[in-house]
Amino acid sequence: MILLYTTIALITLILINVPIAVAIGVTSMAGFLLTSGPDAFYDMVIKLYSGSTSFPLIAIPLFILAGNLMNTSGISLRLINFVTALIGFIRGGLGMVNIGVSMVFAEISGSAVADVAATGTVLIPEMKRRGYSRTLAAAITSSSASLAIIIPPSIPMILYGPLPKPR
Repeated sequence: MILLYTTIALITLILINVPIAVAIGVTSMAGFLLTSGPDAFYDMVIKLYSGSTSFPLIAIPLFILAGNLMNTSGISLRLINFVTALIGFIRGGLGMVNIGVSMVFAEISGSAVADVAATGTVLIPEMKRRGYSRTLAAAITSSSASLAIIIPPSIPMILYGPLPKPR
C-alpha cells in the first residue's frame, strides 16, 4: 500500500512541474518515514553521506570531467587528426575515423556521453560537409560512442567491479 501511495505522490509531484530529482527525493523520504518511523532519519543521513563518498561514485563525474577537459584543451582534435592520418585516406574513411577516435577516446574517458560531446561536435559537422547525411553521421557517432561501455575503464565496469561475487 505504501508503494501505491508513494507512486501516486511521485506522479502528482511530476505533473505539477516539481523537478524530478526533488520529487523522487520527497517521495522516497516520505516512504522511508512511513516504513521506518521518524527515528530512522538519523541513519538516513549517515547512509546518504557514506554512499556519496564511495570511490566508484566519485569516479563517474571525474570521467566526464576528463572528457570535457580533453575537448576544451584540444586533445580530441589532435586525436581526430591522428586517426585521420592513419585511416582517413580510405573510401568512407571519415566514418572509420569516427569509430577509431571513439575507441581511443573511450579508453581515456570511460563515458559514452563524454565521447559524443567531445567527438560529435567536431566530426558530425565535418561528415555533413563531406557529403554524409545528417542521420548517418549521427548514427555512426552514437554507435561508436557506445563502445565506451565495453572498452575498459568504463563507468559500468567501475560500478560493477566493487560488487561482491555471487555465491
